Amino acid sequence: MAEAAQESDNKLSGVQRAAILMLAIGEKDAADIMKHMGPKEVQELGLAMATLTSVTSDQMEDVMAEFVATLGKQTAIGVDSDDYIRKVLTDALGADKAGGVIDRILLGRNSKGLEQLKWLDARGVAELIRLEHPQIIAIVLSFLDADHAADVLAQFAPQVRADVMMRIATLEGIQPTALQELDEILEAQFSGNANVKSSSLGGVKSAANILNFVDGSIEGDIMEKIGEADADLLQQIQDNMFVFENLIDVDDRGIQTLLREISSEQLLLALRGADEALKEKIFKNMSKRAAEMLRDDLEAAAPARLSDVEAAQKEILAVARRLSDAGEISLGGSGGDEFV
Repeated sequence: MAEAAQESDNKLSGVQRAAILMLAIGEKDAADIMKHMGPKEVQELGLAMATLTSVTSDQMEDVMAEFVATLGKQTAIGVDSDDYIRKVLTDALGADKAGGVIDRILLGRNSKGLEQLKWLDARGVAELIRLEHPQIIAIVLSFLDADHAADVLAQFAPQVRADVMMRIATLEGIQPTALQELDEILEAQFSGNANVKSSSLGGVKSAANILNFVDGSIEGDIMEKIGEADADLLQQIQDNMFVFENLIDVDDRGIQTLLREISSEQLLLALRGADEALKEKIFKNMSKRAAEMLRDDLEAAAPARLSDVEAAQKEILAVARRLSDAGEISLGGSGGDEFV
């Protein structure tokens, strides 16, 4: 029984464990904690709390014990608050999700105006920054969540969109002087402290994430203009917009269409670097016999060079992008028309 309970605990995500903690500490304390969270984190945590069912006493005790143990390792004297925030959030949300949240928290504590922007609708944010220099707009959009930033970007003229996206993609952190300039230009709404370290906001990945949420027609126009100005940068953004693991977000019919367009040799090599969830998605959309043969081939295959695996994955992604452009499949992470 204990082993079963432990196995169940291990299946809980970081957000689910945080939700259990919120439910355990009571309404007032939970509310006080959530006041310090951004809108996306509140939404994600609130959804987890609303959908939790059948929480066992063993799970509750395990989560509380882990929290107390983590807290017990910290001291009020000499603790590095930045390191503490990074550790707690990484443990709660996982490294991938925590990265952006950490940057926004550590930067946002000295930029209250930026933090407030996250609660405004896209039109309101656009109106506040419309007349600012494109570099300032790029910094603001880098700070926002990707889907929010995409909605704000759609409010601008086509030429401005491309300019801003190129600036985001080539942004190598935000220096104190840039923050100070931002605070001064936006006056009291952007009160901050210039004595902060550079944040890792911006970059090619940030630009790609925003473009993943942009409407298809707007995305195409932006990409065309970026390509005219800097073909290398365009390629870097495209490479980051939809990676091989994102194929798990493609619906079953789309996967079946893709499989008809690629060779078994390509697929065998590409799947060598895929996680189990994606492999199962592929197997599910093949005939039983074909799936069994592919499983056997994967198990018996000799080691392959990482560069060869990545090349095969890029070839398959190129096919997926072609099919998407032709309207034959929908890439789950990319913006575009909805089907009803």
